[in-house]
Amino acid sequence: MKISILRRGWVTFSAYAVGFYASVLNRFVVKGADNIPSDGGALVASNHISAYETIFLPWAVIRQYPFQMLWAPAKEELFAQPFQRLIYSSWGAFPVKRGRDVRASKVIETLLKDQRVMLFPEGTRHKDGRLGKGNRGVGKIIYETRPVVIPTAFTGVNTWKFPGFGQRAAVIFGQPLDFADLYELENNKETHQLIVDRIMNAIAEILKSEGVYVGEA
Repeated sequence: MKISILRRGWVTFSAYAVGFYASVLNRFVVKGADNIPSDGGALVASNHISAYETIFLPWAVIRQYPFQMLWAPAKEELFAQPFQRLIYSSWGAFPVKRGRDVRASKVIETLLKDQRVMLFPEGTRHKDGRLGKGNRGVGKIIYETRPVVIPTAFTGVNTWKFPGFGQRAAVIFGQPLDFADLYELENNKETHQLIVDRIMNAIAEILKSEGVYVGEA
């Protein structure tokens, strides 16, 4: 996919502006960024405990790979106003309807051929920090596109206030997951659920290693 250098520059500038607030004015730490592949289709699958993640995750990825994109599905309400639509679209976000959105799924599948995409498999935020159940639709996308999948865990951002200074939080990128055994199974709901369960289990293990796992929502 061809993306203009002007757009790449805008996205990188925006990410570094977010990074100044996150990592300079506050103490947001990025761990394991070298687990993100430098090219090819990759899905960054994260837990979801705060709205901050939607802007901190691009910062964490783009600081590792400046002038590249991290695409993101976002609820269609964010695109209601022309100015908002322009800004969010320029950052690589695209609208998703509530419930099953076939068009958005096709967009994600196309992007995952050679781009990085971020998803929150839980589909909703858990501000108490608990880890919810993954949506099997994410497993379906992975089964059909076979991207590199990076389990990702945020800690601490659910307690942040804006504006704030000196607040602590982190994002941890785990090692790519292996689904070879599951790709040999039939393309059905059960297989899709097994795939997303493996992602959620990997995220849980990262949270446990950080000493912040509090159980399932």
